[in-house]
Amino acid sequence: MTETRHLFSTPFVIDRLQSAEGLAMLRAAIDAERQRDPAGLAISNVGGWHSNTKMLDWGGEAARALVYKAMVMADAQTVDVRSPQESRFGWVPELWANVSHRGHANQYHFHPGSFWSAVAYVDDGYDGDPDPALGGELQLLDPRMPMIRMTAPDLRLCDGDGKAMQSEISIRPQTGMIVLFPSWLQHAVRPFHGSGTRISIAINLVPALKRPG
Repeated sequence: MTETRHLFSTPFVIDRLQSAEGLAMLRAAIDAERQRDPAGLAISNVGGWHSNTKMLDWGGEAARALVYKAMVMADAQTVDVRSPQESRFGWVPELWANVSHRGHANQYHFHPGSFWSAVAYVDDGYDGDPDPALGGELQLLDPRMPMIRMTAPDLRLCDGDGKAMQSEISIRPQTGMIVLFPSWLQHAVRPFHGSGTRISIAINLVPALKRPG
């Protein structure tokens, strides 16, 4: 009898930020930093505002709480195979804010040098409008692309349900959502056409051996 196993799955974790007060504090810190540095950076963002990567310094208590949340999520998804009962590793974080308006987007990219990456949505910018035409989805690309389609672009592998496996996954952000994924996973943001302001925070977690004691 034929047996099919689906190997090497990619973890993608979704959770919620429960504190409305914490979200408000994050928004206030981002607004203040944007006024201090209105130019920001241009990295993967197409339009919009990208802060420096030192939000842990200027983001206050709410930023530290957010980083702790991301670390707890990462710990739950990671095992130290040489010390499975108590990991020898901790996380060195960096984080930054992104602010987007109508027409802004992020190109496909990944985060070299990190192990886990996360995105937290302070405001999805949709103002409660469920219209899918507003775009702004987080796009996740099959790490085997484009190699898997080079020989026959119209063929697809079958997934666990026997359906055509997708090579690109869309996640519609929600205010208060936080997602976690391996840093090597290519991701992008489709052009955003909402009437509000999209505010998100990106986090990188770099593994580091804990100091003895």
